[in-house]
Amino acid sequence: MSSTLYALGAIALWATLASLGTSLAHLPPFLLTGLALVIGSAMSWPLALRDRRAWAVPARTLALGVYGLFGFHFLLFIALRLAPPVEANLVNYLWPLFMVVLAPVLLPGMSLRVLHVVAALLGFAGAAVAILGARGAAASADGGGSVWGFLPALGSAFIWASYSLWTRRVPAFATTAIGLFGLVSGALSLLCHWLLEPQVALSARDWLLVALCGFGPLGAAFFFWDVALKRGDARQIGILSYITPLASTGLLMIVTGRPLSWTIALAAVLILSAAVMGTRAGR
Repeated sequence: MSSTLYALGAIALWATLASLGTSLAHLPPFLLTGLALVIGSAMSWPLALRDRRAWAVPARTLALGVYGLFGFHFLLFIALRLAPPVEANLVNYLWPLFMVVLAPVLLPGMSLRVLHVVAALLGFAGAAVAILGARGAAASADGGGSVWGFLPALGSAFIWASYSLWTRRVPAFATTAIGLFGLVSGALSLLCHWLLEPQVALSARDWLLVALCGFGPLGAAFFFWDVALKRGDARQIGILSYITPLASTGLLMIVTGRPLSWTIALAAVLILSAAVMGTRAGR
């Protein structure tokens, strides 16, 4: 299977994450994140049991994996609870722009060009359109308090961008080690749930959706993405990743029964245009 197909597989699975998170909004976020990550890691357990070297990574690499997988998804689920889910999903997909801006800071030998700055400003303009559009709707409903939900959305975008860049500064690791990242991150999330959150009982529907979340966007997608990056041209695969926010937002709007507004459409166009521009500037 080609690297493009692996990348498209990851993109298709990631497009379902916001909708699944919204459908499970009644579950405590630490519980949801922990269960999904542990379930997602299970796909690599047989390989790890057969060959312990599959999960042999330095402590620094493991810490980076936990930072990326646990931090990103937890903040994203929080954002989907506190802010209008469509706009929060769009803001979260500023991570390609954050990667452009942070690349010269986190990676040696890279510089920030004028086109990079223009792309970053265009992306933040898209986020502003989404936030202001949501604030208008929220103000009439609850005084605009849900606007604070965009802060964890921005935080999740920063975490994923910095995690993606920092993986280039650690020793190469096997794809199966992604399962170790998910298992440790999931265990940490479940511990936080036990210490900080009320205990809840999951229905059969809840378990089904959590399993879909774990095996899909919080499981197989990470393995597909890692294989795609190892086998293919990262620049071409990065361009393909910009399909994700459009597919994710479209699916989320179907699930929430929300019609397409001009602010959502404009924000999507600005963010995607900025991401493509940033990619071209990096060539």
